[in-house]
Amino acid sequence: MKTMPLLASSALVAALGAAEARAADLTLCWAAWDPANALIELSKDFEAQSGHKMSFEFVPWPNFADRMLNELNSGGQLCDLMIGDSQWIGLGAEAGHYVKLNDFFDANGIDMADFIPATVTGYAEWPKGTPNYWALPAFGDVVGWTYRKDWFEKPELQKEFSEKYGRDLAPPKTLEELKDIAEFFQEREIDGKTVYGAAIYTERGSEGITMGVTNALYNYGFQYGSPENPYELDGYVNSPGAVEGLEFYKALYDCCTPPGSSDWYMSEDIDAYKSGQVALQMNFAFIWPGVEADPNVGGGKSGYFANPAGPAGHFAQLGGQGISVVSYSDQQEAALEYIRWFAQPEVQKKWWSLGGYSALKAVVEDPGFATSQPYAQTFLDSMAIVKDFWAEPSYASLLLSMQDRVHKYVVAGQGTAQEALDGLVEDWTEVFEDDGKI
Repeated sequence: MKTMPLLASSALVAALGAAEARAADLTLCWAAWDPANALIELSKDFEAQSGHKMSFEFVPWPNFADRMLNELNSGGQLCDLMIGDSQWIGLGAEAGHYVKLNDFFDANGIDMADFIPATVTGYAEWPKGTPNYWALPAFGDVVGWTYRKDWFEKPELQKEFSEKYGRDLAPPKTLEELKDIAEFFQEREIDGKTVYGAAIYTERGSEGITMGVTNALYNYGFQYGSPENPYELDGYVNSPGAVEGLEFYKALYDCCTPPGSSDWYMSEDIDAYKSGQVALQMNFAFIWPGVEADPNVGGGKSGYFANPAGPAGHFAQLGGQGISVVSYSDQQEAALEYIRWFAQPEVQKKWWSLGGYSALKAVVEDPGFATSQPYAQTFLDSMAIVKDFWAEPSYASLLLSMQDRVHKYVVAGQGTAQEALDGLVEDWTEVFEDDGKI
């Protein structure tokens, strides 16, 4: 473990008062996406109140992990604040990249009990299940679904679907119902145009297909390990239910996706949906404000639903991030000042209004929240069922193995689901053996 080149947390807290009198230039690093633009707007208030100047380094999602993990692993000083992915928290803590925030939170009345529990576990804690905090929950996100509400409401389609399936054409409650809907729309002509069933995650290069397939795996019985021993993988990662879940995802890909969608992630799914190619879109919740504002699919033409249940559970893949102070920064005091400002309820409320997804209970549990946006209730429903990928320091190796094994089966059609998951157990076991955890 690297020695963290920073002042002790208590000294940082004590220095805050003096630091506030000195203007600083802060750089915040994050992914390049719509919420980042909202954060620029929000941060203007911080600049006005603090006298500090904010700069931003935003990297497109396909390159975000490589770029920012290289920056952290090299001890670089580009970033004073990092909104790092949820899976990075173990690495950030154990490698000394992030400042531990417990003393700072205590000194400033920031209580993790005030945030959605899943976001605290997912974005802030390491080790998981312990009160050791390395980030403040910054952006709550989760995989959910968008659908063409205007197509669902067409009387002729309602009639045809009801006659075929014996139920209304409505947001699905189960994954099998979702597949029925996707098959119903596949290669159908609507308004003079051939459309397809669903845009799902299939991307191979970064994390896409993993962030997609887990929404089926979890709900068919996949587990990362034994409840008693998280590194006991055999029989959990490759259980009969997990195999069935992987087979389901391949069946959904084979039956119901647009041609040429073998390497799609967030942006490709958005484009397919907004251009009217698909009836259903799998994507993280961050896209929903943009859907509502879109001239083609917004204004009541779209609806939203949480990832449907499977035969063995009801979960959705957690997205989102926490905001951390980078230990290599020489502006740690001012960076902590930003976190203290960002944690305020009034700032969090404005964050939601600008298109950010607050994880603060005071915002999401407000009586008016569920009706504040057409997708607000779906966000709440989805955040109540989240599960996350590994957050181990070796998460990148774990992720690359899953990307490879799953993509070869689902998209390339190589081997069986059982063989893919058995191979994944072998890969992951080797990683944990190298880490000395097995």
